[in-house]
Amino acid sequence: MKAVIQRVSKVELTIEDCIFSSIDDGLLVLLGICHEDTITDIQWLSQKIVNMRIFNDEKGLMNRNVIEIVGKIMVVSQFTLYASTKKGNRPGFTEAASPSLANELYEQFLVEIQKLIPQKIETGKFGADMKIQLINDGPVTIIIDTKNKS
Repeated sequence: MKAVIQRVSKVELTIEDCIFSSIDDGLLVLLGICHEDTITDIQWLSQKIVNMRIFNDEKGLMNRNVIEIVGKIMVVSQFTLYASTKKGNRPGFTEAASPSLANELYEQFLVEIQKLIPQKIETGKFGADMKIQLINDGPVTIIIDTKNKS
Protein backbone atom coordinates (compact mmCIF):
# COMPACT_ATOMS: atom_id res chain seq x y z
CA MET A 1 0.00 0.00 0.00
CA LYS A 2 1.05 3.51 -0.68
CA ALA A 3 -0.36 6.50 1.12
CA VAL A 4 0.05 10.20 0.54
CA ILE A 5 -0.82 11.87 3.84
CA GLN A 6 -1.50 15.59 3.92
CA ARG A 7 -2.00 17.64 7.06
CA VAL A 8 -4.98 19.79 6.20
CA SER A 9 -7.04 22.58 7.66
CA LYS A 10 -9.90 21.92 5.23
CA VAL A 11 -10.90 19.33 2.60
CA GLU A 12 -14.01 19.24 0.46
CA LEU A 13 -14.67 16.29 -1.86
CA THR A 14 -17.31 16.61 -4.54
CA ILE A 15 -18.85 14.08 -6.90
CA GLU A 16 -20.92 15.37 -9.83
CA ASP A 17 -20.81 18.92 -8.41
CA CYS A 18 -22.30 17.82 -5.05
CA ILE A 19 -20.37 17.83 -1.79
CA PHE A 20 -19.89 14.17 -0.84
CA SER A 21 -17.69 14.64 2.25
CA SER A 22 -15.59 17.24 4.02
CA ILE A 23 -13.34 17.68 7.03
CA ASP A 24 -11.58 20.44 8.91
CA ASP A 25 -8.24 20.09 10.74
CA GLY A 26 -6.89 16.61 10.21
CA LEU A 27 -5.47 14.32 7.57
CA LEU A 28 -6.29 13.64 3.96
CA VAL A 29 -5.08 10.15 3.07
CA LEU A 30 -4.81 9.20 -0.60
CA LEU A 31 -4.56 5.40 -0.58
CA GLY A 32 -3.09 3.28 -3.35
CA ILE A 33 -3.56 -0.49 -3.19
CA CYS A 34 -1.25 -3.02 -4.81
CA HIS A 35 -2.20 -6.54 -5.87
CA GLU A 36 0.25 -7.90 -3.22
CA ASP A 37 -1.25 -6.02 -0.25
CA THR A 38 -2.61 -7.92 2.76
CA ILE A 39 -4.32 -7.32 6.09
CA THR A 40 -0.84 -6.92 7.60
CA ASP A 41 -0.26 -3.88 5.37
CA ILE A 42 -3.63 -2.47 6.40
CA GLN A 43 -2.93 -2.88 10.11
CA TRP A 44 0.60 -1.45 9.93
CA LEU A 45 -0.37 1.53 7.78
CA SER A 46 -3.46 2.48 9.77
CA GLN A 47 -1.44 2.45 13.02
CA LYS A 48 1.32 4.49 11.40
CA ILE A 49 -1.07 7.13 10.09
CA VAL A 50 -3.05 7.56 13.31
CA ASN A 51 0.07 7.77 15.49
CA MET A 52 2.17 9.98 13.20
CA ARG A 53 3.20 13.10 15.11
CA ILE A 54 2.83 15.80 12.48
CA PHE A 55 0.67 18.33 14.31
CA ASN A 56 2.16 21.21 16.25
CA ASP A 57 2.31 21.37 20.03
CA GLU A 58 2.25 24.58 22.06
CA LYS A 59 5.92 25.22 21.13
CA GLY A 60 5.23 24.89 17.40
CA LEU A 61 6.99 21.51 17.17
CA MET A 62 5.44 18.53 15.38
CA ASN A 63 4.75 16.40 18.47
CA ARG A 64 1.03 15.62 18.30
CA ASN A 65 -0.90 13.01 16.37
CA VAL A 66 -4.38 13.30 14.86
CA ILE A 67 -6.03 11.81 17.96
CA GLU A 68 -4.36 14.30 20.29
CA ILE A 69 -5.63 17.28 18.30
CA VAL A 70 -9.10 15.71 17.96
CA GLY A 71 -8.57 15.85 14.21
CA LYS A 72 -10.47 14.10 11.46
CA ILE A 73 -9.36 11.78 8.69
CA MET A 74 -10.58 11.52 5.11
CA VAL A 75 -9.46 8.46 3.12
CA VAL A 76 -9.71 8.44 -0.67
CA SER A 77 -8.79 5.46 -2.83
CA GLN A 78 -6.32 6.43 -5.56
CA PHE A 79 -5.03 3.65 -7.82
CA THR A 80 -2.85 6.13 -9.72
CA LEU A 81 -0.33 6.01 -6.87
CA TYR A 82 0.80 2.76 -8.50
CA ALA A 83 1.49 4.37 -11.87
CA SER A 84 4.59 3.11 -13.63
CA THR A 85 6.26 5.76 -15.78
CA LYS A 86 9.35 3.81 -16.85
CA LYS A 87 8.35 3.47 -20.49
CA GLY A 88 6.79 6.06 -22.75
CA ASN A 89 4.49 8.85 -21.68
CA ARG A 90 1.37 6.90 -20.79
CA PRO A 91 1.47 5.56 -17.22
CA GLY A 92 0.90 1.84 -16.69
CA PHE A 93 -1.03 0.48 -13.73
CA THR A 94 -0.11 -3.22 -13.69
CA GLU A 95 1.01 -3.04 -10.04
CA ALA A 96 -2.34 -1.64 -8.88
CA ALA A 97 -4.82 -4.12 -7.45
CA SER A 98 -7.82 -5.12 -9.54
CA PRO A 99 -10.90 -3.01 -8.77
CA SER A 100 -12.60 -5.82 -6.82
CA LEU A 101 -9.54 -6.54 -4.66
CA ALA A 102 -8.77 -2.85 -4.23
CA ASN A 103 -12.33 -2.10 -3.09
CA GLU A 104 -12.26 -5.00 -0.62
CA LEU A 105 -8.92 -3.88 0.89
CA TYR A 106 -10.00 -0.22 0.88
CA GLU A 107 -13.13 -1.13 2.88
CA GLN A 108 -11.01 -3.20 5.29
CA PHE A 109 -8.64 -0.26 5.70
CA LEU A 110 -11.56 2.02 6.58
CA VAL A 111 -12.76 -0.43 9.23
CA GLU A 112 -9.26 -0.78 10.70
CA ILE A 113 -8.51 2.92 10.86
CA GLN A 114 -11.97 3.66 12.30
CA LYS A 115 -11.13 1.33 15.21
CA LEU A 116 -8.22 3.62 16.08
CA ILE A 117 -9.85 7.06 16.02
CA PRO A 118 -13.05 8.21 17.73
CA GLN A 119 -14.08 10.68 15.00
CA LYS A 120 -16.01 9.33 12.04
CA ILE A 121 -13.76 8.61 9.07
CA GLU A 122 -14.82 10.48 5.95
CA THR A 123 -14.30 8.95 2.52
CA GLY A 124 -14.55 9.38 -1.18
CA LYS A 125 -16.57 7.00 -3.32
CA PHE A 126 -14.61 4.08 -4.70
CA GLY A 127 -14.28 4.30 -8.49
CA ALA A 128 -16.02 7.67 -8.78
CA ASP A 129 -14.72 10.74 -10.57
CA MET A 130 -14.00 12.96 -7.58
CA LYS A 131 -12.83 16.53 -7.18
CA ILE A 132 -10.88 17.40 -4.05
CA GLN A 133 -10.26 20.92 -2.80
CA LEU A 134 -7.94 21.20 0.15
CA ILE A 135 -5.86 23.54 2.20
CA ASN A 136 -2.61 21.75 2.98
CA ASP A 137 -1.51 23.02 6.39
CA GLY A 138 2.21 23.69 6.52
CA PRO A 139 2.43 22.38 3.87
CA VAL A 140 2.98 18.94 5.38
CA THR A 141 2.85 15.98 3.00
CA ILE A 142 4.21 12.53 3.89
CA ILE A 143 4.46 9.51 1.58
CA ILE A 144 4.42 6.00 3.08
CA ASP A 145 4.90 2.70 1.26
CA THR A 146 4.21 -0.44 3.29
CA LYS A 147 6.83 -2.28 1.22
CA ASN A 148 9.45 -0.05 2.91
CA LYS A 149 8.53 -0.83 6.54
CA SER A 150 11.99 -1.82 7.68
